[in-house]
Amino acid sequence: MNALLVTGTDTEAGKTVLTTALAAYWRNRFRNLGIMKPIQSGVGDRELYSQLFSFNQSIAEITPLYFEAPLAPPIAAAKENRDIDLAIVWRTLQQLRASRDFVLVEALGGLGSPVTSEFTVADLAAEWRLPTVLVVPVRLGAIAAAVANVALARQTRVLLKGIVLNCTQARSPQEIEDLTPPELIQSLTNIPVLGCLPFFADPTDLEKLAQAAAALDLDLIKMT
Repeated sequence: MNALLVTGTDTEAGKTVLTTALAAYWRNRFRNLGIMKPIQSGVGDRELYSQLFSFNQSIAEITPLYFEAPLAPPIAAAKENRDIDLAIVWRTLQQLRASRDFVLVEALGGLGSPVTSEFTVADLAAEWRLPTVLVVPVRLGAIAAAVANVALARQTRVLLKGIVLNCTQARSPQEIEDLTPPELIQSLTNIPVLGCLPFFADPTDLEKLAQAAAALDLDLIKMT
């Protein structure tokens, strides 16, 4: 498989940080890397990726479906009297996978976030057979959120390859251990924790992001 889906337990979990870090790290490993945000509501990730990386992709290739309102896609689409045509997204993804060595796909929201009125991110990941990494933010309640999202992944048969912890604010090693103990999360979910991203004061510093990605145990997800 030459694609990896990055999803999270919820919005603001750190999907964009991980996706950017992996892109910064893997852009020298893969000769022809692609990046994708299948659906976006409001200004955000597609603009960031277009600014940070020169992957020779149009905005439409990065984000096939775009809605103005920063709301869940079914709600944003309804406000514009539009349908969510997932066939467009699927075709774009397939074209990218055919033309690129590897494609990073950042999901919207969390695994349980609605893509349409009938499908969640988890449903889409399972149906499209996308290997997936789950981002868990380092904060109170993270353990329960990780367990619940892994349960949803199993229920929908998502190919969940690993968990990445993410510091959404500066955290000490002791805080990380207290709020998101990797061994406990692994024991409860039976999914490997690949490591923890530190807090980035500048989330556009590609050198530091690449260094952080290099420190993750990426061999566990067996991406070539």
